[in-house]
Amino acid sequence: MGIHTLAIHAGEAPDPTTGALVPPLHLANTFFLGSAEDGAAIFAGEKDGFVYSRWGNPTVALLEKRIAALEHAPAALATASGMAAISTAILNIVRAGDHVIAAQAIYPSTYHLFANELRALGIETTFVDATDPQNIARAIVPNTKLIYLESPGNPILALCDLRAIATIARDAKIISITDNTFATPINQQPLDFGIDVVVHSATKYFGGHGDAVGGVIVGSREFIKQCANEPLRFFGGILSPFNAYLILRGIQTLPLRMERHNANARAIAQFLQTHRAVEWVAYPGLPSHPQYALAQKQMRGFGGMVCFELKGGINSGARLMNAVKLCSLAVSLGDTRTLIVHPASTTHSVVTRAERIAQGVSDGLVRLSVGLEDVEDIIADLERGLEKK
Repeated sequence: MGIHTLAIHAGEAPDPTTGALVPPLHLANTFFLGSAEDGAAIFAGEKDGFVYSRWGNPTVALLEKRIAALEHAPAALATASGMAAISTAILNIVRAGDHVIAAQAIYPSTYHLFANELRALGIETTFVDATDPQNIARAIVPNTKLIYLESPGNPILALCDLRAIATIARDAKIISITDNTFATPINQQPLDFGIDVVVHSATKYFGGHGDAVGGVIVGSREFIKQCANEPLRFFGGILSPFNAYLILRGIQTLPLRMERHNANARAIAQFLQTHRAVEWVAYPGLPSHPQYALAQKQMRGFGGMVCFELKGGINSGARLMNAVKLCSLAVSLGDTRTLIVHPASTTHSVVTRAERIAQGVSDGLVRLSVGLEDVEDIIADLERGLEKK
């Protein structure tokens, strides 16, 4: 089935009791086990069945089936947030004494997880410029267990050659993970290039309306089962059924929304690169992007994220944030609304300036999550803001 059909129908059937076409929301904490024999069989893994919503829930299970279908994955596991998905997947792979290679330009909270929390557990991380696969190959040591990527990366939209890096990882018997939040499976399916595991913040484009927080891991059945039975179950980062219900509803329009996000973002990127107040623009769909050829090869669409550098540094960024009216100064992304943020003073303020600059996050960098408004209105708002700057 095509991507639009999967977004609406994957994993779904009319309710067997009522015939309802909209899947019911199951808020139950616990489930009837039937007979003592049935309960024993379920606990022994000999029979399928729901026991307790920390272990699995029918509404959450439907979301998992749908996202797995969209990502061309055998299985998926939903979590309480994108960071719960990332940490659960990572802790299913690495232990004290292990080594990780991670792309340098990644989400700040993920960077913090590797640089601080995992280091405290005896897990070391080497950050590299992953735009060159050979940097990853050179960083491999005997105890490397994981290669972690974002493509496009947050916030500077650097791309990783997924096929090349997956080959390096597989040859070295190392597990690879890619955060596919920015692209979504509508624009890119990393497992098709040989990546082992994909993670998402379902809060973003999957939900799409800024009203639900969640995450998801997709991969092999064995890997997903291990994540569910160990780190997720015992660290407890489970997704609430109500948030699963909202994200399921959002996914039905995901392909349509991404078409609009893609088109709007490209038009805005083209506008920004001609404006005198802008030093440069990064968008994978622009020929000026240094990895435009790679984007053409591994992406079907180029996403709703645009970043650009303002002339004038931090002060220019602050002035633009205060000047726009339609664009909302807010973190997160993937909303129907256009969201604008100045990373140096907000999302990346948790790292040192040296670390931030090393990740490509300069003083005047602005990140724009392009929404679904009329593109002419978004451009007019940015133009007013840039002129007032």
